Amino acid sequence: MTNEKSGCNDPHCGIHGGLLTRGRQFIGTVTDAKAQKTATIEWSRKHFIPKFERYEIRRSRVKVHNPDCVSAKKGDKVMIGETRPISKTKAFVILKQVGRDVDYLQREEALDRVDLSKRKKTEEEEQ
Repeated sequence: MTNEKSGCNDPHCGIHGGLLTRGRQFIGTVTDAKAQKTATIEWSRKHFIPKFERYEIRRSRVKVHNPDCVSAKKGDKVMIGETRPISKTKAFVILKQVGRDVDYLQREEALDRVDLSKRKKTEEEEQ
């Protein structure tokens, strides 16, 4: 998905810049991309609880560097790689876009609809 032929001028780019990746790599969904060159990535994992012999779903969220050549948006599925600390909270960089997370977008849309209906009810009660 990324256009590797067109170079970018970002020194923190994991593709075109001099930033080396090391350590762990994850695939997650972009949940927030409002900050400049920063995105929040989230992914779910299953954790086993021995006492109840069941699994629970836990999620991890990290702040990552979002280079201009990738420019991932909310709902995109991306691959991220660990790197040296770029800032106080960022130690990962987006390597490439994998696709769109349709399930995440549908959940967000459903939550928006519920919020809208709650607002309408409160406005009707006030009148």
